[in-house]
Amino acid sequence: MKRGTLYAVGVGPGKAGHLTLLAAETLRACPVIAAPRTGGGHMLALEIAQKAVPLADKTVLPLDFAMKRGEAERESAYAAAERALCAVLDAGQDIALVNLGDVSIYASGQYLLERIRQKGYAAVMVPGIPSFCAAAARLGISLTDMQSPVHLVPGEANLAQALDWPGTKILMKTGRSLPGVLQLLAQRQLLEKSALVCDCGLAAERVWPNLANQQPAQGETGYFALVIVKE
Repeated sequence: MKRGTLYAVGVGPGKAGHLTLLAAETLRACPVIAAPRTGGGHMLALEIAQKAVPLADKTVLPLDFAMKRGEAERESAYAAAERALCAVLDAGQDIALVNLGDVSIYASGQYLLERIRQKGYAAVMVPGIPSFCAAAARLGISLTDMQSPVHLVPGEANLAQALDWPGTKILMKTGRSLPGVLQLLAQRQLLEKSALVCDCGLAAERVWPNLANQQPAQGETGYFALVIVKE
């Protein structure tokens, strides 16, 4: 029997309208939808996809991931997800693995994609709208000027060093470290040049277009807090 193909599908950051036509087409074509699931049973990427494409007739394959696991626990989770995916692919069924944002940017699905490829299965990436592009559009700003670079900085990076880089800095997933980020921006006199979008495209979306004028209260932002520093 011919093996199935794994499609890693970017579903955008939140709004159903952020799902691309190619992503919708892929979701319709695949009989199995694999979706990351948090420890609390939440499958956000699947919920976003369901807003845009009817998926009631699909088989849903939950894949359990938790952000706070240690390296050994993460490896165990990925190995279990790999086995589940391979079983479906060996049965000849195609799988759409849904990912928030774009599948090439800090995507959990990318780790699985590489593992599946190494085992000789066919794997295809379907791009999605990145959260920082959606956030820039929500703010009504361009991320670049003609000659300026753009830097993607994960929340756990050395932000003090990153803020020395030229051009626009996109500080992703800063929710847990936001108080320290705001303090550092104030010390560098960068609040006037900084904006914050939390849960972009979701029902809980909040926007602070100029952090020098207004900042979120403690606990007002969640994990998906994105800061744009444009110099």
